[in-house]
Amino acid sequence: MLSNDIVALTAKYQMRNYSRFPVVFVRGEGARLFDAEGREYLDLLGGIAVAIIGHAHPAVSRAVALQVKNLVHVSNLFHVPVQSELGRIVSESTIGGRVFFCNSGTEANEAAIKLARKWAADGGKRGAYEIVVAEGSFHGRTYGGLSATAQPKYHVGFEPMLPGFRTVPFGDVAALEDALTESTCALLIEPIQGESGVRMHPPGYLKEAERLCRQTGTLLMVDEIQTALGRTGAMLASSRFGISPDVVTLAKGLANGLPLGAVVAREDVAAAFGPGSHGSTFGGNPVCCAAAKAVFETIGAPGFCDEVLRMGDILREGLSEIASRRTDVRKIRGLGLMLAMEMEGETKEIAGRCLENGLVVGSVAGNVLRFLPPLTITAGEIRHGLAILRDSLPAGGRK
Repeated sequence: MLSNDIVALTAKYQMRNYSRFPVVFVRGEGARLFDAEGREYLDLLGGIAVAIIGHAHPAVSRAVALQVKNLVHVSNLFHVPVQSELGRIVSESTIGGRVFFCNSGTEANEAAIKLARKWAADGGKRGAYEIVVAEGSFHGRTYGGLSATAQPKYHVGFEPMLPGFRTVPFGDVAALEDALTESTCALLIEPIQGESGVRMHPPGYLKEAERLCRQTGTLLMVDEIQTALGRTGAMLASSRFGISPDVVTLAKGLANGLPLGAVVAREDVAAAFGPGSHGSTFGGNPVCCAAAKAVFETIGAPGFCDEVLRMGDILREGLSEIASRRTDVRKIRGLGLMLAMEMEGETKEIAGRCLENGLVVGSVAGNVLRFLPPLTITAGEIRHGLAILRDSLPAGGRK
């Protein structure tokens, strides 16, 4: 089937809730993608931080193929070896405690919201139900996740949002202190705001947030859906900022492209979920868990995160060099291989030109180019991508 036919078929039968570029990808390998005509692209977006160890990673492919031969699905009324093993790995690799598996990031945040309120109701902080979130946050598109997302543009047409969520200004410690009351059961926060343009909290803010949570008996729930699994050069970005969450949510690259999310909670908080309190038919699917095991084995290899930091430095330096020669770049920001270039104007057309030139990048928050490449990307690939980016930027912004 030709690309035009595939595009037409999508347009005819699928809901129009995605703004798609007219490109049909059929194959991937590492940091490369190939379209239906055989053209090669360098992927600096990674399926929005999903292809975390690269497209069609051999270890993931082997693990999935073997699991498919043995068992694709079984109800969570029973025990499955690969799910049990992954639970241990996720717990030991993050904050300890217990793990709940689901299918996506928004489901992970939905579960965390329910867990926080159930924990409070069971005696963790009786009478507390409110969840505080930061302006500019993004926590998903189900009603719980959407209500926690403090960006009004996502709410339009879906009001009213669920009650019990309170927004505080980004980076304002005093406002956060005022917001954490006897009615607050949890603070839900991203260590780096991805969908708002890779926004970094002011230095020391997250440590202050942790202190205030401890002082008020409030759960510190960290949404690491986009920042975890080596993305910032550590298994959790929380550790880069010196904080210890009570609850962490994971998804995106957890199974390198297969649908898998997780909530990890310290033991006493996790105890709030008893039989029948929450569930997921497909959560912890054996095939997805097999893929995730391969992801953790790869990321956990000696020196892997050090290499992520090295590649991140190369990408940041390259972006900074481009910025130094232009008048339309405001700022380069981020950590590890989660970086952004903030521009003076809109970036969607720039992302389109990059795509035409064989480079996949993200356009987010109106004026930001976002870079979330596979963590296995090479220095040569990064330099090649930077060259394409340089040639794709508007001529009018050059010094």
